[in-house]
Amino acid sequence: MLEIRHDSMNESRNIQQAYDDIYATEGIMHNDSLYLWLIGLLHPGTGHTLIDISCGQGRLIELAQQQGLNAIGIDFSIFGVRKGYEDSPSSGWVVGDGEYLPMEDMCADYVTHIGSLEHYYRPEYGAREIKRILKPSGKACILLPNAFGLLGNILHVCSTGDIFDDGQPLQRYGTRRYWRNLLIEGGLQVEKTLGYGEVTFPRTTQDAVNWFKNPRKIVRFALTPIIPLNLTNHLVYICTRA
Repeated sequence: MLEIRHDSMNESRNIQQAYDDIYATEGIMHNDSLYLWLIGLLHPGTGHTLIDISCGQGRLIELAQQQGLNAIGIDFSIFGVRKGYEDSPSSGWVVGDGEYLPMEDMCADYVTHIGSLEHYYRPEYGAREIKRILKPSGKACILLPNAFGLLGNILHVCSTGDIFDDGQPLQRYGTRRYWRNLLIEGGLQVEKTLGYGEVTFPRTTQDAVNWFKNPRKIVRFALTPIIPLNLTNHLVYICTRA
């Protein structure tokens, strides 16, 4: 496992303050096609409850709500949650810590946890909370970064001599087995593992336009299926309660 810590990030409240600063300014958000792909991996049923832990500014929640889900976003940055509420006031929004969720046991049909667990002060606590709130028949979709992504860290190290730093307060990279073991120790059972090379097939007009404006994205997307799972940039784990 590789770790980068910025400044005095030695406890959760320091990390919380750092994310408040981020979401009060530029924020963090992926493209809609990624969120739609990840939601689709769960094959969600209309009217069921989906909880997005560490939802940031909540774009995934807005898209899930549009698909007929009872979508709830939780993040410990009040600025991120406020942005989500402004965009989708009919969704559910909670300010809370992913290591200690203010939610009842077995309350979620689906959980999404996208590129966030690696930023926790105690990621093992976050894994336990995913398991705790999942219903016995529930499914979770968890995206985590690979320490040895061929087109990510390996390529970056080749060109710079250092691992990639995304600028967030606390960053970790793990191998496929490292993350799998952390999830299992948290009480989850990994049903499937997929690779994500930072480019998904466009599912919206805007994403299609952006895709074709950048030929490198098309090349990266074409290469993803032939890159071994252990060398993909990110790993997506579909999990149930153990």
